[in-house]
Formats: sequence, C-alpha cells, structure tokens
Amino acid sequence: MTVTLKAPEPATRIAPKDPQRQRSLQMVFGYIAIVLVLLVIGLPLFWILITSFKDRSDIYTRPVTWWPNSFRPANYSEATTEVPFFTYLRNSLIITAATSSIKFVLGVLSAYGLVFLRFPGKNIVFLVIIAALMVPNQITVISNYSLISELGWRNSFQGIILPLAGVAFGTFLMRNHFLSLPAEIIEAARMDGAGTFRLMFRVVLPLSGPTMVAFAIITIVTEWNEYLWPFLMSDDSSVAPLPVGLTLLQNSEGYTNWGAVMAATILTILPILLVFLVLQRQMIKGLTSGAVKG
Repeated sequence: MTVTLKAPEPATRIAPKDPQRQRSLQMVFGYIAIVLVLLVIGLPLFWILITSFKDRSDIYTRPVTWWPNSFRPANYSEATTEVPFFTYLRNSLIITAATSSIKFVLGVLSAYGLVFLRFPGKNIVFLVIIAALMVPNQITVISNYSLISELGWRNSFQGIILPLAGVAFGTFLMRNHFLSLPAEIIEAARMDGAGTFRLMFRVVLPLSGPTMVAFAIITIVTEWNEYLWPFLMSDDSSVAPLPVGLTLLQNSEGYTNWGAVMAATILTILPILLVFLVLQRQMIKGLTSGAVKG
C-alpha cells in the first residue's frame, strides 16, 4: 500500500501595513472632517454676514441668492436706529462684566477652598456642586422669578445679575486644575511658611493663569449670550441686553427686515469674537492643562 504525503501548504503571510499609506489615509480623513466642520459652522455664519448686506428683494426670493446683486450697508444703520441698540449694548456690557466678575471670583475661591483647606463636609459640598451642574437652568426659572418679584427687583440689573451668578461649572473646572498642580511645589511653599492667602496669591494663582483665562472666556461668552432670564426680567430697554434687543428688532415690523436683524446679529457677535481671537491660545492651553503629565 503506497501512502502519498502531501507537502504542507505554505502559511498565509499577512502583508505588513504600510505606515506611509496609513498616514495618507489619516490625513485624508482629517481634511474631510475639517471640511465638514467648516460647512456646519461656517455656512450659517456666512449666510448671516451676506444677508446683513442684502436688500429685501434679494432676501425674499426663490431660489435663494448666495451673493447679493447689490450690497446695502444701510442695514447696519437701520439696526442701530430702529431700536436703542447702544442702550442694549451698554446693558450687555454691565450685565456681562458684573456677572462674569462675580462668577470668576466665587469660582476661584470656592475651588481653592475645596482643594487646599480642611473643613468638615468638604466632599458633601463638592457633591452638591456636581448635582447643581446636572440641573438645567430652565428648571429654576419659576422659583427665581417668584423670589425676584417678591424682592421688587424686576426690571433691574440686580434682578438679572444675581440669579445668574451661580458658580458650579467654574468651581468644578478650577478644582480639577488645582488638583493637577505639582504637590511638591505646594508642600515646598507650606514648608517655607506660606499661609492660606500667600499660598493662593504667590503660588497657586500664578500657576493657574491659562486655566483662569479659559474660565473667564467661557463665563463671558455664556453671560453675553444669555437670553431667557434677561428676557423675563426686563420690561423695557433700560436693562435689556443685546439678545433681547434682537428679538425686539425682529418684532419691530410686521414684515421682518431680516437685513437689519442680521446686521444687528453681526454687531452683537463682534465684541465677543474679538475677545476670543485675542485670548484663544490661553484658552486652549487652559482647557488642556493637566491632560498630559510629564
């Protein structure tokens, strides 16, 4: 009996991955993602900007015109004259500056206390702060409205500012940053006799500059764009901020002048956009602080 032996089949080799090809694919997908993000974010902004220079005949047409037949800068003058635009601007500056300052100071101080001070119930306090982050602001509107009305603060700056001065997010952000500071530096400062205030102003805060800038920018942007609570609290233009003023401008005519509304929107965006452009590097550095440890 003859037995025929088959030669073993060669093992299938897995072709090695080409690093150059992988980098090329990653680059292609990266550019595709960037283009999609630009379309999602940039297209509405482009539409607002172009509409702010359109005549009514170009706005109310079908199909839509992506480029106006003639530019109409008069929309910007109408935006500032049909409603007391500069009064709204002043009110926004007051409300944003006051609320942001209160939030910033309370956020930094409360986070410092939760990290560097010892007192009973510290963990419970932090859990309460985390729980406050989970509660939407709209839920507290009714109770805050009743309280402010009882105090007689409707249509006043204090009635708008104080209920907005919660610091849950700022406390959470700054506490996490303070925890990421090198323990050796803190201990060395304490061994040199640094007390509570000296440790804070001479060591902790100088090391936390970028994070504090990020906290300040986020707070300023949030307060500048706040709409619901100022809308409920303001009865006229004496205390109403710009977002509320945009609503009044939109409703000032039966047939909405969208050119003027979009022009006012651009004027509302510009101040906060300039702040962000000037401080964007510090903001990004602050938000990523502590993410990578050497």
